[in-house]
Amino acid sequence: MRVDYQKQSPELFKKFLDFTMAFGHSSIEESTRELVELRVSQINGCAFCVDMHAKRATIHGERALRLHHVAIWRESNLFTPRERACLAWAEVLTQIPAQGVADEIYERVRTQLSEKEISDLTFSVMAINGWNRVNVAFHVEPGIFDKAYGLDQSGLA
Repeated sequence: MRVDYQKQSPELFKKFLDFTMAFGHSSIEESTRELVELRVSQINGCAFCVDMHAKRATIHGERALRLHHVAIWRESNLFTPRERACLAWAEVLTQIPAQGVADEIYERVRTQLSEKEISDLTFSVMAINGWNRVNVAFHVEPGIFDKAYGLDQSGLA
């Protein structure tokens, strides 16, 4: 690891962690949030977060094949329309086009999610993008906190 950001900026780390922990009360179910966080982490090339979210999803009962298909969710028949909407929203917010988020994408998402759910999902995507950036910047090693986070229970060591 280049910099131990938890040690160097403990107040900011704690506040950001508190923000992330608030998603436990989100209108977006945990299983869908894990898929979204995995997909965003794949896009951003965050090895630490890809590893962590695959393990967390496994612990919560997600099937291995669906985890493999997250990268190809558009072509896969393993995801519900709601999950597809969440993945589409996460992708467009992670890679915002120069012209912004198209009305067509918003309307497609709006058919599957309430305004509250879109708002909650947007904050969740903001958070995982933040974690991806700090972990990519400082080369945080995948699996380094498995025991501390209980991820060793996944059986994916």
